[in-house]
Amino acid sequence: MSTERLKQILAEARQETAKVVIGQQAVVDMALITIFTNNHALIEGVPGVAKTLLVRTLGKVLGCDTQRIQFTPDLMPADITGTNVFNLRENAFTLVKGPVFTTFLLADEINRAPAKTQSALLQAMQERQVSIDRETHPLSPNFTVFATQNPIEYEGTYPLPEAQKDRFMFKIPMGCPERDEELALAQRMLGRDAPEAVLASGAVQPVVSHDELAALRESLLTITVREELLAYIVDIIRQTRQHGSILVGAGPRATQALLLASRAYAALADRDFATPDDIKDMAVPVLAHRIILRPEFEIEGLTVPEVIREILQEIAVPR
Repeated sequence: MSTERLKQILAEARQETAKVVIGQQAVVDMALITIFTNNHALIEGVPGVAKTLLVRTLGKVLGCDTQRIQFTPDLMPADITGTNVFNLRENAFTLVKGPVFTTFLLADEINRAPAKTQSALLQAMQERQVSIDRETHPLSPNFTVFATQNPIEYEGTYPLPEAQKDRFMFKIPMGCPERDEELALAQRMLGRDAPEAVLASGAVQPVVSHDELAALRESLLTITVREELLAYIVDIIRQTRQHGSILVGAGPRATQALLLASRAYAALADRDFATPDDIKDMAVPVLAHRIILRPEFEIEGLTVPEVIREILQEIAVPR
């Protein structure tokens, strides 16, 4: 599939998503990048900013089925993966599949479940398969996890294991809409074109099929990334391991994520080549959840995005 076809699909996906999700263009772009690079994303935002609606809309736009799991402290791993149940009629065990057997999985408030339950997603995210009673079951090749968490409410929550956070390509901050966007939403709620109603009415049309996604990913390989840019990405990641204010820097998986994200971001910008600005724009969402600051710098009020921007200033930009 050609690069032009990829650009066309991305543009149409943006257009169809905008019928339901008002504003949030940067969030939509990062969600599309996550899907088209076959990765996963952690979405952080307060309740009511359309996190769930975004995932449902993208499933409709890209011709994929979606499932949602509400994470709670009593959620068990089998509630996610499924379990074998004895069938009296057939005198045998049959698999009752859990919600993980889908294409787009919304893990709502993922930090409300204990680590044992969160870890049930690790094999699915990394290998796109799950093991139930010593049997391995394949998932969709397009399986994508969108996990959400509330950035201001930590009562009754559990921190995500570092190994799990590293498997998310992005940490996407999803804030409240601008005044004009919120006013437009309020006006739409008075009529028949409220976002939920638009999604349910069938006004949102699929722009691609489930089976075409793999071919579209292949076309990303045609986006040119110069050797100097590869070295630039590696230098940025390595600097996170040496910076004085950072306790734990980013690992090699971050290098891969930043490369893939920059390449897909170039396609979204209707280009067939990546630039240093693509890498800079993707650096914060790719690295923010992978870096741990030293306590003394956190006490002083330093934030991870500030440190990442400082690192970007320190590394020479290739010409």
